[in-house]
Amino acid sequence: MDGLGALGIPAPPERLPTPFSDNRLPKLRYRVDMEARAAILNVVQARVFNMPEDLAMRWLLDAHVLDHLTPDEWGFIACGRGERARYADQLESLYAVSWLIGLVDHLDPALACAEDLPEMLPDLRRPESFSEWRDRHLTPTRDAAVVAEMLDFYYCLDWVCDQARRSGSPLPRGIDDSLVWHRRWALEWAVHAEGHRPLRWDEVRL
Repeated sequence: MDGLGALGIPAPPERLPTPFSDNRLPKLRYRVDMEARAAILNVVQARVFNMPEDLAMRWLLDAHVLDHLTPDEWGFIACGRGERARYADQLESLYAVSWLIGLVDHLDPALACAEDLPEMLPDLRRPESFSEWRDRHLTPTRDAAVVAEMLDFYYCLDWVCDQARRSGSPLPRGIDDSLVWHRRWALEWAVHAEGHRPLRWDEVRL
């Protein structure tokens, strides 16, 4: 509520469901899964800027992360299928995953992805291997409770954006609905309720 208030956004109604019901504890997926997701989204961004598909697929093969690719990502990376703008917008999802593994220090919804993010990710020009990159960044993973709180915050922000779209009202000043949506996507993917299996990247429904 403090985070919403700082943005000049009123508290959501009491009827708004919470991300976790029945008092289930939040659980965070394995770090290696989050590192693989960051690596894949980094390659997606490189393909947006015309990294050759054979080099992109070779890097992913060497990284042993092909099992983490969604069919749509495979089509875009290997064949260039899909709208480039759609994948370019996933930069904010990549930023959120980078926050999850401690590479960036904030997820302020009023600030877009930091310009120095590429320096923290695998250098595909060298190319830097997946294992070399993992050894270069030995940052602590966020605590599951902290991630759950951030998810709740972005869940509320996404609800506010949805209500504004439905009513034709302007969004709160400084809030970008695409940024909110893509960061929430990553947070929904990363954390799950105790007793439930984590969702695959393309299973997340917002």
